[in-house]
Amino acid sequence: MIEIQPIREPLDTTIEVPGSKSYTNRALLVAALARGASTVTGALFSDDTRYMCHALQELGLRIDADKKRATFEVYGNGGDIPVSSAKLYIGNSGTTSRSLTAYVSLGRGSFVIDGDEPMRHGRPISDLLDALTQIGVSARSQFDNGHLPVVVKANGLEGGRTQLDVSKSSQFLTALLLIAPYAKNSVEIEVIGDREMPYIDITLAVMEAFGVQVASEGYRYFRIEGGQRYQPRIYNIEPDASNASYFFAAAAMTGGRVTVQHLSLDSLQGDVQFVRILEQMGCQVTVSDIGITVTGPRQLKGIDVDMRTISDTALTLAAIAPFADSKVTIRNIEHTRWQETDRIHAVVTELRKLGVPVVEHQDGLEISPAPITPAAIDTYEDHRMAMAFSLIGLKTSGIQINNPECVSKTFPHYFQVLRELY
Repeated sequence: MIEIQPIREPLDTTIEVPGSKSYTNRALLVAALARGASTVTGALFSDDTRYMCHALQELGLRIDADKKRATFEVYGNGGDIPVSSAKLYIGNSGTTSRSLTAYVSLGRGSFVIDGDEPMRHGRPISDLLDALTQIGVSARSQFDNGHLPVVVKANGLEGGRTQLDVSKSSQFLTALLLIAPYAKNSVEIEVIGDREMPYIDITLAVMEAFGVQVASEGYRYFRIEGGQRYQPRIYNIEPDASNASYFFAAAAMTGGRVTVQHLSLDSLQGDVQFVRILEQMGCQVTVSDIGITVTGPRQLKGIDVDMRTISDTALTLAAIAPFADSKVTIRNIEHTRWQETDRIHAVVTELRKLGVPVVEHQDGLEISPAPITPAAIDTYEDHRMAMAFSLIGLKTSGIQINNPECVSKTFPHYFQVLRELY
């Protein structure tokens, strides 16, 4: 447990956040598929990237990790998987579990992907398994419940045409796209399920940076020509926009100013657009060669907002919502019920514990302004719950965060960086 101390002085600081988890894990897998040595710089070192790195090493990859320099040296096997069996443990990393399920289909042998209890019960994978099955992969949920552990009986990837439902997660599509160049034949993916998918733009950008082209029609149809191969290279990771949101929100709720270095509004990370929501709530947003700066107003305004494409920051908005001058409504985030925890219900539960009036909907919530009752916040082993609700303690005494160590999933030194605000 950690107790957050309120900020007593005007907030005016510059922060550096670690590299993007989304970019780092994609780059690790793509570098593993290339033949030869790639260098991934500015990389995130966290639970999620550690699980990805260790799993690839167990599959026969040589990866040299230098945490101090935030660098991975990856010696790619050109799509070969030299081992014929492995049991891969991925903790609570959705990106890793989905990507590896697809990746091992390139091998020859039997592979098991397993993880923590939330992965075994809360985070589905059946839609990816269905799509892989359609292109000749033997992949099934071991207990036939649509969750981990997954068993893949691999015999190389034939390719062909498949349908994929992305309504629960765009990570399924990322997993298929990343491995598709190594199929024997071209791969065509017809996407079903109504979702805009900014994370797919990240996937396509990483693939293109390593030399693979993808033909697409919006987010509805993708074709990856067979015979393409990733080329090794030096690849730099930009800061994580999701993790930057907490520091932008700190400026917003305290009326202070925070700059996050090396982040641009041109980033393909959808969550960088969270600053536009803060702008609508009365904040000033400026962009410079240094990074993005948010300056908070004297009083935040209420807002009604669709957060479908930037749902990781919905928790950040929910945490600062009680300090607005009117109701904050967050819509279209039903898919977050199948993430690290049921995030809608978790946010509602913890806000009510703090005395905040909240209305829960299937796809979102309505939060009314209210004085805060001190409480210990349960985090549900969800890093974003811990980081978001810590913000409330910057304004109110008596806010404690249970199991703060869960932030190690994506931002191990979050609370140290948070202290830089004081």
